[in-house]
Amino acid sequence: MIEELYQKNLLRLAADATGDGVMAGPDSEETLDNPTCGDRITVQVKLDGDRILAINHQNRSCVLCQAAASLLGENAAGRNIEEIRQTRSTLQAMLNKEDVSTSSNWEKLDFFRLVAEHKSRHVCVLLPFDALINAVENNNKKD
Repeated sequence: MIEELYQKNLLRLAADATGDGVMAGPDSEETLDNPTCGDRITVQVKLDGDRILAINHQNRSCVLCQAAASLLGENAAGRNIEEIRQTRSTLQAMLNKEDVSTSSNWEKLDFFRLVAEHKSRHVCVLLPFDALINAVENNNKKD
């Protein structure tokens, strides 16, 4: 049931909206859409090579996408793109009901385990990660 998705921990994470807002002079940005549900997210980053120095996001999206973006806002700064890719892979595996453990730095990733039962919502959770990865990769192509 959809009500199962909107548990307090996900609602709180979305409401915190860590990193929400527009960044002045980003090194790169990426906007992605989920045509299935209408989610749209823009991620802006300041970078030092592949290391994320700062991240901001703007959402016109569902609570799941907002919560995932807020999770990135809490955890992405200071990490390199490989760490973000690995975390996305862990999240994807979790959504596919694989037995995975999360690091203590990403413990709130576990909040998204209940989304595994709602395959149509997996894209909502992964969209902010994909936007961040694309933003870093696009910046690297400019160099």
